[in-house]
Amino acid sequence: MKILLVSDAGSIHTKRWASSLKDAGVDIVLFSITPAADDFYDKRNIKLYVFDLFRYKKNDGLHKNIPLLSPLAAHAKAVAMLKNLLKKERPDILHAHYATSYGMTAALAGFHPFIMSVWGSDVYEFPRQSLTNRLAVEFMLKQADRVLSTSGMMAAEASKYYKGEIGVTPFGVDLNIFRTISDHSRRSRRRVVFGTVKTLSHKYGIDLLVRAFARMRQMLAVRGSGNVAETGLLIAGKGSDRDALESLASELGVASFVNFLGDVPHDKVPGIYSDVDVAVFLSRAESFGVSAVEAMACSVPVIASDADGFREILENGAGIIVPRENAEAAAEAMFRLAVNEEERWSLGEKGRRRAEERYDWQKNVETMLAEYRNVLDKAHAGKH
Repeated sequence: MKILLVSDAGSIHTKRWASSLKDAGVDIVLFSITPAADDFYDKRNIKLYVFDLFRYKKNDGLHKNIPLLSPLAAHAKAVAMLKNLLKKERPDILHAHYATSYGMTAALAGFHPFIMSVWGSDVYEFPRQSLTNRLAVEFMLKQADRVLSTSGMMAAEASKYYKGEIGVTPFGVDLNIFRTISDHSRRSRRRVVFGTVKTLSHKYGIDLLVRAFARMRQMLAVRGSGNVAETGLLIAGKGSDRDALESLASELGVASFVNFLGDVPHDKVPGIYSDVDVAVFLSRAESFGVSAVEAMACSVPVIASDADGFREILENGAGIIVPRENAEAAAEAMFRLAVNEEERWSLGEKGRRRAEERYDWQKNVETMLAEYRNVLDKAHAGKH
């Protein structure tokens, strides 16, 4: 089976799908409209073709000799390159990830069978920005022989723009890498560390987390901390809001208790959770929330906002859900877990079981392979 993926070469999601499918015996070819920043695909012997679709926006000196292209002309050239690539590589399936420029480039190539996977903002945000965007998403999805989503709630959102059945292919975690922390010394230490691994931007509510942490510390001081002598907050991730967040921590008097770790390579994330007692994700919007799944797989209890993605992941008591934009409610939940060690461990165990049942990456890859086989079976049946 040969699959031509149209997806962002720099995305960790693309890297995981491409490498895991190749490991499963699929011949993978990747077409990206943004350049790769490393040699990830070369090392794995995955063919990568790149058309820098957005070079017409660049004025950084590196591209000064490249004629400026209008958006329409750039898209037309990307589609032409993809069409030529399809003739050259002759894949069994064309699979586009993300229903914006990636999806449009693939849809206009006119190849079938064609699968479209929606990722989140492409159905939650992009089509709401203008009528043109909405019509574009409806067009892209209509061209697909199969539409896929990483969650049931995202599939429901995508159904506003597509009338057919939408399959669910969860984007889980490698349970051999994200695994239960065996350091039982955490049970005896008189310190509770809260943590998050997210981009430092308004969308992901890191400002709410800092406020909730400061408020939680006030609660501990007023109500009595019991066996909790100290609390800390680890924030891993990069983003444009870092300076403002550091200033906020200082303003609230908790700067000495908040550790901004900066950008952390994905393979180092499990190590972050070895130092975290409670993971907190207060996103204002979240279409899936793989960050929460990673924490759960490490048996770290999760507090999260009631954004769609988190509600689905944490259903049936796998974590604590709090209202969005409500730092006070988040602080109450953090206080509750800070003073209740047994509940922390119980929630951690429930989260791990949920990850094993629903978000085992190997099972997720098998689900995608089954989707490919079904699409091919239908395509072959339609030829007879």
